[in-house]
Amino acid sequence: MDIFDIGVILAAIGALNWGLVGLFRFDLVAAVTTAGKFGDTNAVSRIVYVLVGVAGVLALFTLG
Repeated sequence: MDIFDIGVILAAIGALNWGLVGLFRFDLVAAVTTAGKFGDTNAVSRIVYVLVGVAGVLALFTLG
């Protein structure tokens, strides 16, 4: 597994999270990292959000 595989996995997690937010106002990252309800963050959830963002940017450059 290389950096691009990890990036795709993180981008998929981000897409799943945003899909859940859009459909149900449920923040999977907040729930998994025990940040609390929708919109709440802690150090772990912020790291996940940053990693997902970096993966999205990486995906933009590698897909096209």
